[in-house]
Amino acid sequence: MPVVSAAPRSRADLGGVARSGSAGMVGAGVTAVLGAVFTIGVTRGVGAVEAGVFFSATSVFLLLYTIARLGTGTGAVYFLTRHRALGRPDRLRPTLRVALLPVTVLSVVLSAGLFVLAPAISDLIARGDSDAAVLPLRVLAGFVPLAALSDLFLAAARGFGRVRPLVLVDKVGRPFAQVAGLGVAVAAGWSVSVALPLVWAGPYLLSAAVAAVWLGRLVRRAERGGTPDVADGPPWREFWAFTGPRALGSVAQIALQRLDIVLVAALAGPAEAALYTAATRFLVFGQLGGTALGTGVQHRFGTLFATGDRAAAAELYRTSTAWLMVLTWPLYLLFAVFSPFVLALFGKGYAVAEPVMVLLALTMLVATGCGMVDNVLNMAGRTTWTLTNALLALALDVALNFLLVPRIGILGAAVAWAAAIAANNLLPLAQLGWSMGLHPFGRGTAVAAGLAVACFGALPLAAAVLAGRTLPVLIGTTVVGVALYGAGLWAARGPLRLSALRGIRRRPPPRGGAGVQGSGQDDRQCEG
Repeated sequence: MPVVSAAPRSRADLGGVARSGSAGMVGAGVTAVLGAVFTIGVTRGVGAVEAGVFFSATSVFLLLYTIARLGTGTGAVYFLTRHRALGRPDRLRPTLRVALLPVTVLSVVLSAGLFVLAPAISDLIARGDSDAAVLPLRVLAGFVPLAALSDLFLAAARGFGRVRPLVLVDKVGRPFAQVAGLGVAVAAGWSVSVALPLVWAGPYLLSAAVAAVWLGRLVRRAERGGTPDVADGPPWREFWAFTGPRALGSVAQIALQRLDIVLVAALAGPAEAALYTAATRFLVFGQLGGTALGTGVQHRFGTLFATGDRAAAAELYRTSTAWLMVLTWPLYLLFAVFSPFVLALFGKGYAVAEPVMVLLALTMLVATGCGMVDNVLNMAGRTTWTLTNALLALALDVALNFLLVPRIGILGAAVAWAAAIAANNLLPLAQLGWSMGLHPFGRGTAVAAGLAVACFGALPLAAAVLAGRTLPVLIGTTVVGVALYGAGLWAARGPLRLSALRGIRRRPPPRGGAGVQGSGQDDRQCEG
C-alpha cells in the first residue's frame, strides 16, 4: 500500500504551481509574439518560394541541433539539482564536463555534415531550384554548435534553481535580436539567402556567450564553502544511463513539430511549405499555457509519485488540466474563427491555408484536454512509454505525409500532423488510466470546456451566421465573449481552484533543498 505523506509540501501545492509558472508564461509569451512578428516579416518581405526555402532550412537546423543536444537539458537539471541538494558542490563541474564534451563533439560533426551535404538537402527542399537552399543551409551550419551549447548552459542554470537566464537570454533576448536583425536586413536590402539565416541564427552566438558566463558564476558561487571530494570519477555511466533515452525522445518530439515543413517542401514545393508554416505559426500561442504550467508541475508530480501520494497527484493532474484549458481553449477557438483574418497578416495568397489552421486548432482542443500527460507519465517513471508513444506518433505522421501530401497538398500534411498529435496524447492518456487509474477529467475540466466553447465558439459562430463573418462582427462578439468568460470564471472559481492563483504573489516557503525546475530546454515549440 503506498505511503501517503501528510506533509504540506507533499500535497499538490497549487499555489506553488501558479508561482513557478508566472515567469515562464511571461517568457513564453514574448517568444511567441516575437516569433510571429519574425514570421510575418519574412512572409511579407520575400516571396513565398524564398520564405518556404528559409523555413525549411531552419527546420533542418532545429532537427540537427536537437540531435546534438543529446537530451542533456533534462540530465543537467536533474543531476545538478541532486548534487546541490545533497551538499556535493564538487560534483558540479565533473557533471557539466560529462554533458559538455559529447554535445560539443557531436554538434561540430553535425555542423560539418550539414555544410558538406547542403547541396543534397537543397535538392530535397528547394524543388525547381536545387541550389536555392545551399547557401542558407551553409550559413546555418556554423551555428549548430552554438545553439546546442546555449541550450545546455541555460538548462544547467535551471539546475541551480535559476529560471531568469532562460527567460532573459533565450525567451526575450534572442528573439528580440532576431526581429531587430530582420528589420535591418529588410531595410538595407541585403541578400535573402544570407541575411535571413544570419539574422535568425546569429543571436545564438550572443546567447551562448551570456549563458556560459552566467553559468560560470553560478558554479563558482555554489562551490564556495563546499568540501572538496575528489574520490569519485566523472559520472559518465550514471549521467548517460539517465539521459540517453531522453536524447532519442527529444529528437522524436522536435521531428514531430518540424519535419512536416521539410516534407511539404520536398513533396509539394517550398511555396507550399511557406503556406503551411504560416498556417501552423499560431500554435505557439496556445502552447504558452503548457510551457508555463509545465515549469511548475513537473517536479511536483515527481515528488508526489516518489512519496506514493497518488490522491494528490490525481488532484494536481485534474486541476492543472483545467487551468491549461482555461488558458488555451479560448485561443484555439478564436484562431479557428478568425483564421482568414489571421492568415491575411502574412500577405496575399496565404488565406488558402485556412482549412489547415482550423483543423489543427480543433485538434489542439483534444490535445490540451488531455493535460500535460507526458509530464505525468515521465514523472511516474514510464519514460520508455513516452519514448515509444513519440516514435509511434512520428511514424504515423511521416507515413500519412507521404500518402496525403502528393494528393491534397498542405491539407494532407495537416491531417497527418493532427493524427500524430492525437495519438501522442491519447495513447499516454490511456496508459495512465490503465496502469495507475489517473485521468484529467472532472468538474473543473467540464466547466472550463463549457465556458470556452460557449464564449469563444458558439457565440462568434452564431453572430457570423446572423450578421456575416466580418471582422467587426467577430471583434464585437469576442469582446462580449471575454466579458462573459471572465464572469463565468469568477462564478466557477471553486471548481476551477482559481483561489490558488493568489500564490503568485507570495514568496515560496523555505525548502530544505533545491527543487527541479523543469525539463530543461525541451520546449522548442515556441521556436521561431
